[in-house]
Amino acid sequence: MEMFQVVMSPLLLTLKIAAVSTFFVTFLGILIAYVLAKKEFSGKWLADALVTLPLILPPTVTGYILVILLGKNGILGNIFTEITGKGILFTWQAAAIAAFVVSLPLMVKTAASAIGTVDRSVEEAARILGRNELETALFITLPLAKKGVIAGCILSFARAVGEFGATLMVAGNIPGKTGTMPLSIYGAYQTGNNELASLLVIVLVAISFLTIAATSRLAEK
Repeated sequence: MEMFQVVMSPLLLTLKIAAVSTFFVTFLGILIAYVLAKKEFSGKWLADALVTLPLILPPTVTGYILVILLGKNGILGNIFTEITGKGILFTWQAAAIAAFVVSLPLMVKTAASAIGTVDRSVEEAARILGRNELETALFITLPLAKKGVIAGCILSFARAVGEFGATLMVAGNIPGKTGTMPLSIYGAYQTGNNELASLLVIVLVAISFLTIAATSRLAEK
């Protein structure tokens, strides 16, 4: 029973962080993906590069940048402190922000690829029939690109579940507060608790496997 509680605490925390991260990634990611796929503007390459950057940077670099931004003297940290009266570093919210930053590129790249393949003649037909751009995007473009969008959501969720480096820097590994599954595995290994580490690894591998299977099934349909 005690082992069950030790496993469930980081598991539920990880799922909560991943769910919150994926919620915001979905809406912002679709918006960015649509703009990158359908719009032409000056500096588009730069916007694309900035969105993709967290996917390429070492997690410690991403984490360090987030520490600067989320610290009390940082832009985001200062806003959060004024609203809540306390800092955001070493909280589960900081872990959710780290998960959001590293998983957003997966959503944008996957969704943009799907949106970009939608036949423009279909969209133009909708515009001719009286739909404005927003209606066309919501009722024509996104439904036709839904497999890519859903795949992006699944991959972003999986990336959030497995996030380690940036989370460790901005949230630390506080049991019951910021100790996600990857961090708990690291902590158990560091303390020589191989039994707990192995059990957590099995659970995390199972979640990752189910995510890959769901993505593959979606691609087949």
